[in-house]
Formats: sequence, C-alpha cells, structure tokens
Amino acid sequence: MSIGRRVLIAGCGDLGTRLGLCLASRGDAVFGLRRRIERLPPPIRGVAADLTDPSTLTAIPRELDAVVLCATPGARDVDSYRRTYLEGSQHVLDAAGNTGRVLFVSSTAVYGQDAGEWVDENSPTSPAAFNGDVLMQAERALRARGGEVVLARCSGLYGPGRERMLTLARREAVPPARWTNRIHIDDAAAALHHLLDLPAAAPVWLLNDDAPALEAEVLSFLRQRLGLNPLPQDTGAPRGKRVANTRLRASGWEPRYPDYRAGYSVLPAVGERA
Repeated sequence: MSIGRRVLIAGCGDLGTRLGLCLASRGDAVFGLRRRIERLPPPIRGVAADLTDPSTLTAIPRELDAVVLCATPGARDVDSYRRTYLEGSQHVLDAAGNTGRVLFVSSTAVYGQDAGEWVDENSPTSPAAFNGDVLMQAERALRARGGEVVLARCSGLYGPGRERMLTLARREAVPPARWTNRIHIDDAAAALHHLLDLPAAAPVWLLNDDAPALEAEVLSFLRQRLGLNPLPQDTGAPRGKRVANTRLRASGWEPRYPDYRAGYSVLPAVGERA
C-alpha cells in the first residue's frame, strides 16, 4: 500500500496508538477511534465514539484506505467479547462504508493445541475457551463481508505497563510446566505496520517473537534479575502450544526483541539490575 493513506484505527489504545504514531511518521493520515480521545497524542486525529454503540459512529471518516480493528473488551466475559469483537467490528465497517484493507487484530487463542505442538497459519483452529471462540466467530464474520481482510493473530503482549509475568515472578509459587508465547508491544505495532505496507498480504498471520519459552524459564530469569531466590521446578510434561512466526519473518519483518530476555531486560523494573 502506498504512503499517504487514510487509516482508521478502531480501538486506539496502547497498541493502536503505537501503530498510529508509526504510520503518521511516514506521512499517513491516522484517525484514532476511542471513547476518550484526549488521551491520543498528535498527530493522531481523534474520533470520539464507542464501537459497541452504532449511534456514536457517525463521525467515522469516509474514503479510508485501511481500517485496523484492535479494540479490547472492557471485561473478560463472553458478552463483552461479543460486543467488542463480533458486533463492534461490524458496526465500524458498516459506518465506514467501502474501505481498502481491513486488518483485524485477533489472537492465538483460536488455537487450542495443548501438548507442546508448534502452530502456524495452516494449523487447525480449535479454541479451548470462550475468548478464542468469539474471536473465531468475528474472523468468520469479517471474511463473509468480502473485500481484503487480513487476520493478525497475536500472542501475549508485554512491555511498559504490561507486567503480568513480573507479578507472577514475585510470587512464591511453583510455576506450571507450560509453554508461553509473547511479543513485545513495540514489535507488535511494527508488525501491524508491516502488514499494512505489504502490497499483497496473505489472509492470516501469526505475531510472535522468535522463541516460545517455558513459563518456568521466563519466571526464573525474571526472579534472578529481580534479586529473588529461585523456585522449585515442575518436572511434568509441558502443556500449551508453541507459536511459529515463520511467515512473518519470511515476509521481511524482524523483531527488535527476538526473545523474552531481550524484551524484559529493557523494562526498568528488570533492566535496572542488569
């Protein structure tokens, strides 16, 4: 896609704002849709609206070259997920009219593999929980609309302000034998930018760093950097899945933080002990 585009980011929170600033720095006109637009930094142009309420979407600009759907639900329950991902995405596209590429930020939760399998874009989807199931429904509904729909299935985001693993590392509990997958939020924003720039994009992409890791390994690293004693290890067979980023890598994208060590080491709470 050419530079100088008109791009709407619907659900312009932390990830969307980082993407929007990247796009604007390249000369794109970026519109950020969210309830509280005073939190948006210039040059992102705020569109005050609630994507779960179609009556608020009248200010969505027309003649858009791309729409990025990256909203997050206000609560972790099936109704909130349906209102945001399934219904909200449809409301936004209905209000926007004809657009170019639609980039939907989905999740690797659509894969239910749980015995250490590697998954890629061709792996069967079998969600194990309601969140993955609703996201699958939203993906299918978007594809049914026609047009160019690109699905970006993202693994766990981490980075500034996203400290779930640090919280777990501070607990005196034996970590489970489980594979984990993550991508630094700056790398996720760069990957979305990359997918918008590709002249022709495959319909499905997995966004992950280069190195899925056992949760115990990550927590052990964090505890060491935090100056905490090591914990006993669960010796059982690891559960979970391992997400491959082969397609994204092959398309020319490179992560700034290829593994958890690189990504967590730049966080002040961790890096200060380096």
